[in-house]
Amino acid sequence: MNALEIAEAILLAIVAVATAWSGYQAARWSGYQSEQYGQSSRLHVETEEAELTSNQERIYIAATVAEWLQAEADANTKLAAILERRILPEFRPAFEAWKKSDPVNNVNAPPGPLTLNYQTSKLEEARKLNRQAAEMFERGNDARRHSDEYVRVTVILATVLLLVASVSVSIYGVFA
Repeated sequence: MNALEIAEAILLAIVAVATAWSGYQAARWSGYQSEQYGQSSRLHVETEEAELTSNQERIYIAATVAEWLQAEADANTKLAAILERRILPEFRPAFEAWKKSDPVNNVNAPPGPLTLNYQTSKLEEARKLNRQAAEMFERGNDARRHSDEYVRVTVILATVLLLVASVSVSIYGVFA
């Protein structure tokens, strides 16, 4: 075996190992991409659940406040007291602030306590989950780009293997 044959064998071995490594990395990044997209999807579902709960709370609050306002206007103190007890604890500060504006008698009072910059904790949770989902999705996109790069490198290295093997066959013959 001459020096050229030894160099070719070493080159083929190096390129073969590099090709395998590149393929392995492409598979790993592809798996990471799938994991990130899956987590992003899970977070989107949790976001929708939190938004739905927030919307249901706001509907409950609006209905309770409307009934309370009607009871107050009708001077039905017993019903108004019952409805007031049913105000959600998280919402109570906004309700109390609105109530102080004397909404039954004051035409300049805010239209309702929900207009006083009130945000449910579920809405804040939904926003946080949505941001996390977007970050996970972007990490998945980054992983896809890495995987694509490794696939390109794998194809290039496989092409080098093919070319070196073709040159060897043409120089030494098929069964040299």
